Amino acid sequence: MPDSFDERNKAMKAFAVFALMLASALSSSAVLPTWQELNSHLFTNALIVWQSPTNPLPKSFWTYKMLVPRRFTRVVLSNAVVLASLEGKGFPEPSLQNSCFLSDDCQSCSCMRPCYFSIMPETGSIAFDEPHQNNLSNAIPDDDDIVKLAFECAARFGLTGPYLIPRKVYVTLCDSNRICGRGIFLSRSLDGIGFRGNGNDESPEGFGMEVGGNWQIRSFSLAWPELVRDKSSRTLNAAEIIHCIRAHKAIVLPDPDEEDYFARLKTLAGAKKLTITKITPYYGEGIIGEVPTNDLPPEFVTPFAELEAVADFGNSNAAVRLVSPILSSEVSRLLYFPR
Repeated sequence: MPDSFDERNKAMKAFAVFALMLASALSSSAVLPTWQELNSHLFTNALIVWQSPTNPLPKSFWTYKMLVPRRFTRVVLSNAVVLASLEGKGFPEPSLQNSCFLSDDCQSCSCMRPCYFSIMPETGSIAFDEPHQNNLSNAIPDDDDIVKLAFECAARFGLTGPYLIPRKVYVTLCDSNRICGRGIFLSRSLDGIGFRGNGNDESPEGFGMEVGGNWQIRSFSLAWPELVRDKSSRTLNAAEIIHCIRAHKAIVLPDPDEEDYFARLKTLAGAKKLTITKITPYYGEGIIGEVPTNDLPPEFVTPFAELEAVADFGNSNAAVRLVSPILSSEVSRLLYFPR
């Protein structure tokens, strides 16, 4: 199996809330510490202050069970092939087996030919990366155009506005400072709550695409496994979330491109006060605090909270982002009935 297909497949499987969020920070470690070990000295004695968020949280959240593999219909498969301009390669039949189109003219592929169009029923996803990207800077869609185009393309897969939340538009640079692509990710919406991530940095559920010069589609991805509601749980209140932080059941997120995550954790251990300024709920594949131990896709999609906070050291401050449980059922499991 080609490297690119295998890597994409593993990335789609590996989103177990904390595991993926910490992947960049921990990738150089021979033995991964547990999330408890990473945070065992944080905010134990610090004063934790909660500033009420502007928008109240829902009183409860649903967890969802994933129904995979997903057999994509002929309509979805044919629309994906047409969007990738691969009609000449033929149209795949609905199947429960993973498949891909292999590059047949790669000049630097060593012994492996990369997969540039993949269909992965076991994760409910389809992905395309144009092997002949032009890297031009002319006629690139602007922010409004890329959002409009993404919604139009998502509609080809039966995805409509109420089920999609647009994230921040991003640009791709060539030659260090020249824009050669612009992209957008439309997060899947569950009960009005989206998945964390911008599509170009993680692998959340939704539809994303990037367009380059002369409106060339450089890439697109569809991650949409079938889901059914599992159970509803009460939302934690501020005091309970603070209790999770003190019990080391919340974790500090790495900053983008952070080089020494562990050094920052040591610094944060000296904080005298932590002020929580914002809370945002998200959904993610997997169960909070658990890392996959096999190659099977996660069984559940569950909500969690991202907290924005300020750590006060007495003579200086630092912005901090944390991930915390948000369900009463999660706290029962993590604090009182750990696995």
